[in-house]
Amino acid sequence: MKNFSKISLLVSDLSSAAILRAYLIATALRTLEYEVEIMGFLFGNNLYRNLPSELKIYNLPGKNFPDFFGEISKFLPKINGDIVYAIKPQIASFGVALLNKIFSRKPLILDIDDWELSWYGGDDWHYSPTPKKLARELLKPDGALRNPYHPLYVKWMEGLVSHADAVTVHTEFLQQRFGGTFVPNGKDISLFDPTRYDAESSRNRYGLSEYRILMFPGAPRPYKGLEDILMALDKINQPDLRLVIVGGSPYDDYDRQLQQKWGRWIIKLPKYPADVMPDLVAAAHIVVVPQRNTPETRAQFPLKLTDGMAMAKPVLSTRVGDIPKILGDTGYLVEPASPEQLAEQIQLIFQNLESANQQGIKARERCVRHYSIEAMASTLKLVISRL
Repeated sequence: MKNFSKISLLVSDLSSAAILRAYLIATALRTLEYEVEIMGFLFGNNLYRNLPSELKIYNLPGKNFPDFFGEISKFLPKINGDIVYAIKPQIASFGVALLNKIFSRKPLILDIDDWELSWYGGDDWHYSPTPKKLARELLKPDGALRNPYHPLYVKWMEGLVSHADAVTVHTEFLQQRFGGTFVPNGKDISLFDPTRYDAESSRNRYGLSEYRILMFPGAPRPYKGLEDILMALDKINQPDLRLVIVGGSPYDDYDRQLQQKWGRWIIKLPKYPADVMPDLVAAAHIVVVPQRNTPETRAQFPLKLTDGMAMAKPVLSTRVGDIPKILGDTGYLVEPASPEQLAEQIQLIFQNLESANQQGIKARERCVRHYSIEAMASTLKLVISRL
């Protein structure tokens, strides 16, 4: 095994959720005693989430082409890891890493945590512009091809996956599509440890003690199925039930739309630092992850699942993508986009809450075995040993 000591993680956009996957990989690598730096471009104003101060983070402003070429030229000399680990097959991460490999000959690992092209229609997406449209999109200041995230570049990057020395993925869907080693998201099980929290105290702290709480600890999006949960609450129509949404959507006004239609069932809490999340999840009676069945969701590993599992909560989710495999026999599953089945399961869980809490304990045990930072580190050690 070669003597690698430092790993540079390249993130396509530090102002996006891509930084979360990078942080988990960095945490796992640090348990293996590698020096880790996180590097990337900032296409927004701020980091998507502040990371612990001991993690070195280097960023340059993200820009459109042709200015982006200048930023890349400044960026390349700063990459000094013995291994370069690119997060996502995007030009701003994998593309830069491929350039670096040409000059440095250092090993390149690519992590694929989402099917990027699925946001544009997946395999059905094609780019066949007329010469006039191509010129306009290349030459106009606001031309679409000046954006480094244009799906054409994503398609090019996906076509170059085989040039990485190793590939890691976090769902079976992605593994079937791109190959590579399955490295599911790990949870910090020492932070997310239910023995450190008292559920009733947590509910009091956040003003939730009057209610039976269904919690969604993430950003609402239409494909995440919250409308199905809210329709289920309409059907049950019991006044002490509430859906608690933590953080809200940074992308659009979708949570405002939910509030307008189903406000009587919703309690919206602000975004909290990562180390506060276990205390918030402790306040839940049930953690809900009602994903709908779309190309995007089939490729995803919802972190909210392991939030609930690690905190020994009953987890109610849907049969989409890897979710049944992740939960095993420790959670509650219904068909996607089925408010009727959700309503039935919610009532059954509350009617048998003691039994559901025992399921939560089994979910915690499963999370420790398969979805902890330690489990993640063990697999990454094997990946690096083969370089």
